[in-house]
Amino acid sequence: MEAQRLHRGRLIDHLQLIVRDLDASRRFYVAVFNVLGVPIGGEGEDWFWADELFVSTASSAAAAGVLTGRHHLAFQARDRAMVDAFHAAAIAAGGRDNGAPGLRSYHPGYYAAFVLDPDGNNIEVVFHGPAGRSTPSVEITF
Repeated sequence: MEAQRLHRGRLIDHLQLIVRDLDASRRFYVAVFNVLGVPIGGEGEDWFWADELFVSTASSAAAAGVLTGRHHLAFQARDRAMVDAFHAAAIAAGGRDNGAPGLRSYHPGYYAAFVLDPDGNNIEVVFHGPAGRSTPSVEITF
């Protein structure tokens, strides 16, 4: 069996979105994650996941037949170019513009773009400005 790797040390352990059209969501999120450098971790007939985001249909065992409501998810970018690339890729993969790439007033250097996914979730990619990190994340292998 191949070792699985997880990243820990962040606030959110995982999120799940229950969607109407899994194929449309897969196209959208694969395009977004390709830009962010996040591989699809696994997929099945009625689900897929990447990093800590799980996406499934209402008929999946975890969904109990109910769609999730509208959510706002924000992913971190390494630089402004990644934010720009996210916006273009997400629109090309069926997303709807909800805020073109640009500076926001949330704090100095906050550069972000927003796109609505096929279910209307507000997906953001943000670059907070130049900063140093001690490590990208804590990696756990089991």
